[in-house]
Order: sequence, then C-alpha cells, then structure tokens
Amino acid sequence: MAAGTRVAGIQVDFDARTKHLDDYARFLASLRRSLPPRYKLSITGLMDWSANGDPAALLALRDIVDEVVIQTYQGRSTIWGYERYFERMRGFPISFKVGLVENGRWIEPQGLRAEPNFKGYVVFLLPRAAR
Repeated sequence: MAAGTRVAGIQVDFDARTKHLDDYARFLASLRRSLPPRYKLSITGLMDWSANGDPAALLALRDIVDEVVIQTYQGRSTIWGYERYFERMRGFPISFKVGLVENGRWIEPQGLRAEPNFKGYVVFLLPRAAR
C-alpha cells in the first residue's frame, strides 16, 4: 500500500483438516476481527469440506470469510475424481471460486455454473522449473 498498490484483502492458504473446521473458523474469526473492515478475507479450501465437513462449521465460515477458493489439485496435478466432489458441492453455502493448477486436466462439472455461490476460477501458476 505504501508503494501505491491497491490492496483488496488477504487470502489465507492453509489446508485445514476437514474434521476440525470449527477450530479453523475460530482462528479466522479472530483474524477477521483484526482486519480493518474494508479488507476482504479469502481462504483456500479442500474439496473434502463439501463431502465430509460439518455443515454448522461451514455455515460459521460463511459469516467470516468473503470467499473460498476450492483447490482441485494436489502438488502439480488435478485430483483424480474431482467430479464426484462437485456433485456434493450443490448448495455450498459460501461464495466460492474453483482453484485450478496450471496445465492441469479440467473439464467443468455439469451444473457448476448454475450454482448461485460459484464466482469463477483462479489458476495457480507453477514455477518455471515445474512446467
């Protein structure tokens, strides 16, 4: 900001364990309270959250974060079977984007664009040596 760059907010990239989303929500609530209200708070999230996450913890996150970027990759590859996870994301209660890995295999799951909380894509770029 001191250099004149516009800062919209922060994104926390932390692979919170699905069974402990309530702990993560408490941490994020504390972080949110420390941020000036003008800043957005975005987090990365695991596809497993939609399949096995506690619905109450997900609803708590909805009131804390502005968006979740759902990671569809591990390392440098798209996770095999991602389509099954997106079947379970119907009605995901938080605004979300889908995080893709550069050069990863991706075919958009049917119905994804019709989800009211789907807000688009984010492509995570790989270092030159990994391309």
